[in-house]
Amino acid sequence: MKPIKKFMLTEQEMPIQWYNIVADMPNKPLPPLHPGTKQPLKPEDLYPLFAQELAKQEFATERYIEIPDEVQDLYKIWRSTPLVRAYALEKALDTPAKIYFKNEGTSPAGSHKPNTAIAQAYYNYKQGIKRITTETGGGQWGTALSFACQHFGLDLKVFMVKVSYNQKPYRKLMMNTWGSDVIPSPSNLTEAGRKILREYPDSAGSLGIAISEAVELAAQDPLTNYSLGSVLNHVLLHQTIIGEEALLQMEKAGDEPDIVIGCFGGGSNFAGISFPFIRRNLKEGKHTRVIAVEPQSCPKLTRGQFQYDFGDTVGLTPLLPMYTLGHDFQPASIHAGGLRYHGAGVIVSQLLKDKLMEAVAIPQLETFEAGILFAKTEGIIPAPESTHAIAQAIREAKIAKAEGKAKTILFNLSGHGMIDLYAYEQYLGGNLQNFELSDQEIAQSLDKLEKIM
Repeated sequence: MKPIKKFMLTEQEMPIQWYNIVADMPNKPLPPLHPGTKQPLKPEDLYPLFAQELAKQEFATERYIEIPDEVQDLYKIWRSTPLVRAYALEKALDTPAKIYFKNEGTSPAGSHKPNTAIAQAYYNYKQGIKRITTETGGGQWGTALSFACQHFGLDLKVFMVKVSYNQKPYRKLMMNTWGSDVIPSPSNLTEAGRKILREYPDSAGSLGIAISEAVELAAQDPLTNYSLGSVLNHVLLHQTIIGEEALLQMEKAGDEPDIVIGCFGGGSNFAGISFPFIRRNLKEGKHTRVIAVEPQSCPKLTRGQFQYDFGDTVGLTPLLPMYTLGHDFQPASIHAGGLRYHGAGVIVSQLLKDKLMEAVAIPQLETFEAGILFAKTEGIIPAPESTHAIAQAIREAKIAKAEGKAKTILFNLSGHGMIDLYAYEQYLGGNLQNFELSDQEIAQSLDKLEKIM
């Protein structure tokens, strides 16, 4: 009898609530601050930019929040996503470790991002909003929100980080196919973009800059709202559908993860896979190791500073208490565009500060080496972002082999890389390199921050 490789949930077994980890955190996150007054933010302060229900979720303290029926119905297009035992990868590594991955690349947009895109589009639609602005790095978020907005009849304008706009034209075409307008950022469409272009005419862009442009445009029209694909509490909340499913699927597999891994940009897919497992650590006395994996070229968790900072480059967003490299930080033009962000989500930052999770930084070439091995063994070409989680899973499997210990590893495959093949072409052609920041470069960026703590 062949071993079972894939574990799914029936429609009746699907989770119907999102999990809010704030309810169980021993130290609650510090409050976001108003960018003008520096006073703690209230939900109504976010109403000019966000749907009111999303603003309320941002400050929610209850443990579970019901997933609306309309959102559940759309989730059923592709959820549950498969939990897969990576037998071939285990064999190639000759490891005693068992490796599982949660395949979020099966969504219509090819990543985990629709989990929150559908929820955000739904709440804006219910409120009567007509248009949304957003940013996107590697294009996965912009693609997901385009898919969601076309379903609810919302217009969408996407500011796409310029380096990714040029590297990933098919992401742009996916957004266009779903009816969205895509602008390379920094652009001349906003004062924020024009300011950056005056100072840095050859700017490759960043998520922080793109956020500034999207926020500026949304603030000019009462029927236009802004939508964010990571970092904020309500975004991380929606992604916990991943980990809630994984808990049930691991039970079906008759297994228990010792280690849970997710790649890290602003925190959305990492939070999605890990928060339900951290809940068990906090409430049930489990000891699952939880690891966030970021690029060596953008190491806010591993080398950044815990400080109040803006979520965008120009300083239009609230000040968030987070691990940051500084909102002026200009990340290297790596191909994992979704991980090129200067700061970490507030909740994740507090969890790391309290040592309830771990963080590592991995160089670009190692991640692509891991992605190639995964493609050869498991048959899936992973997104450049996801290769960071794979690389750490491989590291842990090699440690298990060296120690002669059986471990169970679970990682989140946040998306497939079929629209990122240019990145693989560059890697296979020997045209990629590692980027590592000096302590001086990080210090120069952090020295510009206003010290609020």
